[in-house]
Amino acid sequence: MSDQSGARPRGGLLKWALWGAALLGVAAVLYIMAKASSKPEPEIATGPKPAAAAPAKSVMEKFELPEGAGPPPTYVFKDAAGKPVKVADLKGKVVVMNLWATWCAPCKIEMPTLAKLAADYQGQPVEVVTVSIDKGEDVEKARAFLAGHAPLKFYSDPEAKLPWSISPPVTGMPTTFIYGKDGTERGRVSGEADWAGPEAKSIINRVLAEG
Repeated sequence: MSDQSGARPRGGLLKWALWGAALLGVAAVLYIMAKASSKPEPEIATGPKPAAAAPAKSVMEKFELPEGAGPPPTYVFKDAAGKPVKVADLKGKVVVMNLWATWCAPCKIEMPTLAKLAADYQGQPVEVVTVSIDKGEDVEKARAFLAGHAPLKFYSDPEAKLPWSISPPVTGMPTTFIYGKDGTERGRVSGEADWAGPEAKSIINRVLAEG
């Protein structure tokens, strides 16, 4: 009997020791979880940060007269009625010739500014000629698009050969050429531009003043 009574307190102590250890373990886990939740989430590296986009060049910065430029092309394109037209037919006026297409997003973005330019120079010897190089059924899409940008007139080169008949050839759309009253190229702008702004007008006015 004495042996059995002596075993009981040892079992009780062991039981309380186990419960104490379990409680300490739970407390430790809760402490670790609390500390982890209070820390900010680490930033995940996904590669170098993209560089800031370079500011778009102005019309004046883009305007250039490339080597080899000179007389306008003799290539014939068409007016809205299908009649043949050449840049030389407009000799005596400052000609702003823009090559564009409906599949060219920048071309469509800048079109309202070309319409504004044409409106601002109405009554003066300045002709804004927007020539679509769309082919096939896209020709009618181009006609419909330009109809919403008065006072621009519709011109078309459905064979898309005009860009290659200019010296030096056009390398992208849109490209806009400025021809003086004598028919000689004064410069060109490759890419989208704001033709309604003061810089564009300063170029036109300068060419106008050349006589």
